[in-house]
Amino acid sequence: MVEKIISLESISLVDFLGVENANIKEIAQAFPNTKIVARGSEIRIMGSNTEIVRINEIINSLLEHYNKYSKITLDNVRSYMNDNPAQVPLHELEDDIILYGAKGTAIKPRGHNQLKLVQAIYNNDLVFALGPAGTGKTYVAVAMAVRALKNKMVKKIIITRPAVEAGENLGFLPGDLKEKIDPYLRPIYDAFEDMIPAEKLKFYQEKNVIEIAPLAYMRGRTLGNAFVLLDEAQNTTAMQMKMVLTRLGEHSKMVVTGDESQIDLPRNQRSGLIHASEILRDTEGIGFVRMESKDVIRHQLVKKIVIAYDKFENEHQQSSR
Repeated sequence: MVEKIISLESISLVDFLGVENANIKEIAQAFPNTKIVARGSEIRIMGSNTEIVRINEIINSLLEHYNKYSKITLDNVRSYMNDNPAQVPLHELEDDIILYGAKGTAIKPRGHNQLKLVQAIYNNDLVFALGPAGTGKTYVAVAMAVRALKNKMVKKIIITRPAVEAGENLGFLPGDLKEKIDPYLRPIYDAFEDMIPAEKLKFYQEKNVIEIAPLAYMRGRTLGNAFVLLDEAQNTTAMQMKMVLTRLGEHSKMVVTGDESQIDLPRNQRSGLIHASEILRDTEGIGFVRMESKDVIRHQLVKKIVIAYDKFENEHQQSSR
């Protein structure tokens, strides 16, 4: 009798094995002469070499399916056992789907400009996504980063943003580094939690496959084989922006998001986002996508608030000339 052990580390066991290990029991019923036991984060297979090879193929196919869709159903198990992995609902094969989230929900662009952002990231190694809050700039960028990681296009994801509210001098705040910067990075964590099962997200962070850090910690690094997101970039200085842009290494992509109407820098400091937009606007290989107030996807009142503020600021600028 031959024995094979398959490790299931860093994945959600209930989403892969099914409730009360129903998915593994389905495979076991198809191979009554082989013993299959799921215990902890391992699957132990004991039987003939021929059957173990076939079961290993099925489980590896299911792991690939899980890495793409974040969930395994009994129909998926039966499909792979019947050598018909293409039995996926047609709506799951639509071109505009970025990836499937932690609960198997399709994450796709919402609106024309979000689709333009997705296409810009496909076609450029550096993309600036500009526009008001609530338009999905950061969410789409995180989704594209997770897709790149799942498809093994990059080896890690690096998310950074300036902690300008604390002047990037975090020493006076209580707690360790993570506790100091977490309040500024909460929107990023929320996006990741939508897209990656909790166990896998924790594993990625522990192994530094996903790194979330303040902008100051990017200095001196070369960010290769990575998907880099600089969020809230309107609060970078020109020097900080140049520093992070020149960190980009081989086989990497970078997305810079920001809202020029929400700059929190001191009045005598110019936003690095505005400065970089003017300098790099016509540079080949760099994409620019402008989101508008009509793209706001939060509460319907948010769109009206953004439009009202834009109107007030335009009228104020005209009257001050």
